[in-house]
Amino acid sequence: MQLILLGPPGSGKGTLAADLEQLYEIPHISTGDIFRRNIREKTALGQEAETYIDSGALVPDALTITMVADRLEQDDCKRGFLLDGFPRTIVQADALARLNALQDKPLTAVLNLIVRDETILKRLSGRRMCPRCGRGYNIHSQKPCAAGICDDCQVTLVQRADDKEETILKRLQTYKEQTEPLIAYYRERGLLIDADNEGTIEACFQTVRQLLDDRLGRA
Repeated sequence: MQLILLGPPGSGKGTLAADLEQLYEIPHISTGDIFRRNIREKTALGQEAETYIDSGALVPDALTITMVADRLEQDDCKRGFLLDGFPRTIVQADALARLNALQDKPLTAVLNLIVRDETILKRLSGRRMCPRCGRGYNIHSQKPCAAGICDDCQVTLVQRADDKEETILKRLQTYKEQTEPLIAYYRERGLLIDADNEGTIEACFQTVRQLLDDRLGRA
């Protein structure tokens, strides 16, 4: 099972990916997580990526492609993989198609999550994070016991720079300009599966599971 998750920031890709990873026993490969880990560890890659991420821009193609290519060659990807946050441009999609990891096992499907801009803005602007332990909260859906305070560390929660409203709007515009063309790219290749994620993640997961079973001819 070789899958790609498409969808604007805040569309629920990470949450759905965790369920699909467990169901199909394939690694969830998130470029966003890899970048953030490198930023925390202050690696050269992290320092370079941080300037783009904090401004709402995309990390350059060459940097991202090299990183993903190396990741797909690891042993845990032999049974398949789930890409989240890659590809984000047509250049990246073309590069992915040329990677050795897809020569014997081509893509199974590309899941396109559909969520309104208004919903995304509310979801992302409401996120908060503990600066000490990294635990995430949301002022709308995952509130801490005491407003603005981490349940575990008892320290004040913070809002990530890329979750501020101005940056979210820029991220959405960047997505529309550079990543939305991938929807047509993969639809033309017969790989795209549209899935509405305005409701609960459980409803979206069950819908996606059924659509993938139908594609694979499973009863």
